[in-house]
Amino acid sequence: MNDNEERPVTIITGRVWRRKGGKSEGVHVMLVAPDDDSAVRTALEALAKEGYAEAELDQIGDMQGEPDDEPHLSAWQGALEGEVSIVTFKESV
Repeated sequence: MNDNEERPVTIITGRVWRRKGGKSEGVHVMLVAPDDDSAVRTALEALAKEGYAEAELDQIGDMQGEPDDEPHLSAWQGALEGEVSIVTFKESV
């Protein structure tokens, strides 16, 4: 990839906890990073800054285009603008 090419939005999926031993939530973190290691490190820093005590990250990959629905569409746009976007949701049991 050339330096002047746009990098794709990276999505990291997993679970987060506000308190150790508390109830978990599903999480999707979207950001633009130069590599997977940087993406994971930046995602964990952003989650800690938002008050999450624990995080378990499961998968990482590049998004293939714009999502169809909110809140992921806004998160994707934020990632393109340089933000680390965090989407949490109740996990299905």
